[in-house]
Amino acid sequence: MKKKILVTGAAGFIGSNLANFFIKKKYEVWTIDNLSTGNLKNLNKSIIFINGDCSNKNTIKKLKNNKFKYIFHFAGQSSGEISFENPFNDFKSNVLSTIYLAEYALKNQCKKFFYASSMSVYGDTYLGTSKESDKCNPLSFYGIGKLTSENYLMKYRKKGLNPVILRFFNVYGPNQNFSNLKQGMISIYLAQILNSKKLFVKGSLNRFRDFIYIDDAIEAIYNLCQKNTKLYPIINIGTGKKTTIKQLIEIISKIINKDIKYKIISGTIDDQFGVYANTKILQNHYNFKAKTNLKLGIKKFIDWKINN
Repeated sequence: MKKKILVTGAAGFIGSNLANFFIKKKYEVWTIDNLSTGNLKNLNKSIIFINGDCSNKNTIKKLKNNKFKYIFHFAGQSSGEISFENPFNDFKSNVLSTIYLAEYALKNQCKKFFYASSMSVYGDTYLGTSKESDKCNPLSFYGIGKLTSENYLMKYRKKGLNPVILRFFNVYGPNQNFSNLKQGMISIYLAQILNSKKLFVKGSLNRFRDFIYIDDAIEAIYNLCQKNTKLYPIINIGTGKKTTIKQLIEIISKIINKDIKYKIISGTIDDQFGVYANTKILQNHYNFKAKTNLKLGIKKFIDWKINN
């Protein structure tokens, strides 16, 4: 009998890549997705699909008390900009859904509960890398919601839940939504460059991020499935490398072999100026380091987009 897992948001970017990875590992994969940002074409035909919202208890009931080995809660609203426009929906999508699924995981004895958190919980970092023990100071409603969910999950540990909180930095790669120009810096830039040949940059070229290719992020998650995560349940998923926006544009320009015309416009409200990951826990305690450099990752991403 196949082992069962639940990947919420499997029609979306990270969720679809994770679901497909586990299907190749011969797992039975279930998902809940409301298709608000995901796409049905991202869903493998073998996935057991529940069309619904994780913040609705009637949707959770459709899981039928299955005993999933792992629950990966990756569904949710994933844009700081959109969270400012609709904070109520952000809370419902990112916090309320987490509580419902944590209760389900406890009731049905799930081995590990993985939660897709974000670098947004840190706020701005000017003195160096952000490490998991740093005091968090989120700037956006999105970051506040992610940190709130983290706090709930750490309290649920006292009830017996085994949470693994994944603080994703800027993940990019195949299945990212090119039509959403409010989420995913690299996909936003590539969508403009490939479609209109001109780029609008929201904010300073000196801003900086930590970009990790999707395959590396998925490998890190699978690695964590096989490790004892109870001592370090909060983990940065990044490369530990700082890249400025100016450097990012230069890399893309070299890959496409064209000068990129860009215009700097007003920054996104509540946007972080700079943040990148301290990856010592991921490397030293979980024996994982990202392998794909930014130039190769972006080239693979562009090739995927051209061919799909």
